[in-house]
Amino acid sequence: MIRGSEMMKISRRDFLKWSVAAAVSLKVDLDIDRLNTVLAAETDPPVIWLNGASCSGCTLSTLNVTNPTTIDDVLLNKVSLKYTTTLMTTVGESAVQILDQAANQYTGEFILVVEGAIPTAENGYYCVIGELNGQPITMMKAILKYGPMAKYIVSAGTCSSFGGVPAAAPNTTSAVSVKSLLSGKTKNPIINLPGCPVHPTVLIQTLLDLILIGTPSLDMSNRPTKYYRTMIHHVCPRITTPKVSQPGIYGCYMEIGCKGPMTNNVCPSFKWNNGNGWCVEVDHPCIGCANASFPTNPLTSEKC
Repeated sequence: MIRGSEMMKISRRDFLKWSVAAAVSLKVDLDIDRLNTVLAAETDPPVIWLNGASCSGCTLSTLNVTNPTTIDDVLLNKVSLKYTTTLMTTVGESAVQILDQAANQYTGEFILVVEGAIPTAENGYYCVIGELNGQPITMMKAILKYGPMAKYIVSAGTCSSFGGVPAAAPNTTSAVSVKSLLSGKTKNPIINLPGCPVHPTVLIQTLLDLILIGTPSLDMSNRPTKYYRTMIHHVCPRITTPKVSQPGIYGCYMEIGCKGPMTNNVCPSFKWNNGNGWCVEVDHPCIGCANASFPTNPLTSEKC
């Protein structure tokens, strides 16, 4: 009998080849062009996705991507995703072995996506992501090990980019951003994609850009300039409407705490829920979730 953990050790590429052979022997019609595209994806820089102190909201956001393509097309044809605890079926030490093997096999080639902040108090034991050879692996240890091994590091969401909710006061776990933890420990590019959650188009298109082109143009906060160049307020369709005193009323919310005048993000142009709306469009002030100081967002401390 083959145990489940052993069955999962077959590679994606080998499984696809086996599927082709099985289909041919059974005389099943195949879309050869599609299969060739899927196999070709194995030659691209693979992606390893680690989850730290987070709500998995950035993963869920990514699964809802519709532009530039859908998530099934991304995973089958565009990106070779080697490890992600949220989506993979393998669990326990077998999963961590896959992580370690992939990182070692593709050292200097893979893209490391990090979701969530990294707790550093108590040697990082506030966030244990698995065990390897019977020893617990903390998120802090994983980032310190695999970060320098990656070709690119993508901080998906505000928590990994700036600390976000896990690093908010009193921050008893001493959670920090990826960039803070790896400061002076790697020369590899760290691309911040803030947002709570990150916009799915921003994340997927950034991964595709890294695979096809390389490091994008970044601002002083390590954010791609093509997504974080413009203040939301400057392109808000309500910028010329009367200022109102409460949410739910059509108008500009600047006088009731709207963070649009200090937030750079794509919400007014890309929108959310398959392009159907965004915070201000549904009569709620922008909460500034892509800001470095989120979730507190004091007007005097914004650093974006």
